[in-house]
Order: sequence, then structure tokens, then C-alpha cells
Amino acid sequence: MRQYDRDIHMRLKQSDIDKIHRRMNEAGVRNLSAYMRKMAIDGFVVNLDLTDVRELVRLLRYCSNNLNQYTKKANETGNIYKADIDDLKSRQERLWNMANGIMERLASIM
Repeated sequence: MRQYDRDIHMRLKQSDIDKIHRRMNEAGVRNLSAYMRKMAIDGFVVNLDLTDVRELVRLLRYCSNNLNQYTKKANETGNIYKADIDDLKSRQERLWNMANGIMERLASIM
């Protein structure tokens, strides 16, 4: 049996303790000391920079607005301009490339 000769004390809010116990249960661990030791030594925190995702969402909104305007114009006039469609295709390609880059970076984390 292991001999532990040092203590670490910490103060927590009840809500934090409840979260820890929930995570312990999800992991199937019953010993709080073992769980805390394992998480402190082997656990990690993922801190994601979501700047690219926010930009992607912004561009998606922009493209959606443009598509709605093109659709409205097409319904009103019966015409669609090739330049508008080409612009929309170009923006859509940029969005796909951005989304693929984000997905590749997320996949490399796991």
C-alpha cells in the first residue's frame, strides 16, 4: 500500500464540490483523494481560442443576408446576376476552407 506523507488543502464552493462529485461518478471513481490526485497529475485544461469560430459565424451571417437579398431580388425581378452568384460561390468556398481548417485544428487536440 502506498504511503502518502503530504497534504494539500483547498477551499471550494459547494457548487464546485458538487461538480467534482458528478465528474467522479461519470468516471466511475469512488475515492475522492484518488480522483483529485489523478486529475491534478494527469488531467489537463483545454483553453480554446474561438476567434476563428466567431469570424466564421460572422461570415455565415453575412452570406446568409446576401443570399436573402439575392433571393428577394430574384423573386421581385425574375433575374439573377451571374456576378452575384459568383460572389456568393467565392464567399461559400472561403467559409468551407475556414471550417475545414478549424476542424483540422480541433482534431489535432484530441
